[in-house]
Amino acid sequence: MNDKALNTASEDMKRMTFPEDHIHLEPGDGFVITPYIEDLTERALAYLQVGYPVHFAGPSGTGKTTLAFHIAAQLGRPVALIHGDDEFGSSDLVGKDSGYHRYKLVDNYIHSVVKSEEHMNTLWSDNRLTTACQRGYTLIYDEFTRSRPEANNALLSVLEEGILNLPGLRQAGEGYMKVHKDFRAIFTSNPEEYAGVHKTQDALTDRLITINLGHFDKESEVDITVAKSGLPRKDAEIIVGIVRTLRGVGVNNNRPTIRASIAIGRILAHMGVKIKVTDPFFRRICKDVLNTNSAKVTRSGESLMPEKVDETIRKICGKELRVNA
Repeated sequence: MNDKALNTASEDMKRMTFPEDHIHLEPGDGFVITPYIEDLTERALAYLQVGYPVHFAGPSGTGKTTLAFHIAAQLGRPVALIHGDDEFGSSDLVGKDSGYHRYKLVDNYIHSVVKSEEHMNTLWSDNRLTTACQRGYTLIYDEFTRSRPEANNALLSVLEEGILNLPGLRQAGEGYMKVHKDFRAIFTSNPEEYAGVHKTQDALTDRLITINLGHFDKESEVDITVAKSGLPRKDAEIIVGIVRTLRGVGVNNNRPTIRASIAIGRILAHMGVKIKVTDPFFRRICKDVLNTNSAKVTRSGESLMPEKVDETIRKICGKELRVNA
């Protein structure tokens, strides 16, 4: 289980419990609702309630996993969580043999006659897709494009015909399972990444309703930063302004994300540091958190990001001073 995604989501849930094969979520007060997030939630719930699977696609830091947890909590069903993995095969979704059960019977009822019988049966273990389909859980398949396309073939009949094709070795008997009426599926993916990401089959994406997520609007980012850091709104607005300005530096750059705003806010609140353009400690915190090489802005092989951070701090802080004057 991805600890980063789970920890982020758990902050926004009232209660999260972990039975053996699922997660139980309840909505909490920590999740920040803004008009932008409310619109996404309402649309996704409408699609899911009709029976269509939802796919959140977007770069890192756009809240895909947290939003998936929030929406799953609204459905009120247990959650089966899967993280995409290049090593996955179909058995990692559906199930596989997990060993053998062997027993021997010796009948010596008549002392001069010994009857011996020996049996060996395979032990089958259902995996999370099978369990979710059988019990009507909500499936969250996080970063599903990290799994190889052939591993996800089992999903095709599940999402279209409502039938899960099962191996003949499964002890329950039937080669097919009818999907529970309450089963729902939420997928996430990051189309911007290239390392470890596969192009999924068209047959699967055609079965999904894809909602493309960009970065939050400014008001949402400010609200989230305030809620996660405890800083005053005026300070959060300055931090978000710095982060959003630097997001435009470089070519096809999606960083820094809302995570940078939250990190700077939490550190400033913990250290009791005030936001001042003349404070060298404040500038060092910003440079450390925003020291990303994804912008790839250099001069003579040296990163220009520290210079860009200083320039942006002066610009944003100066602007805020003029506004508040």
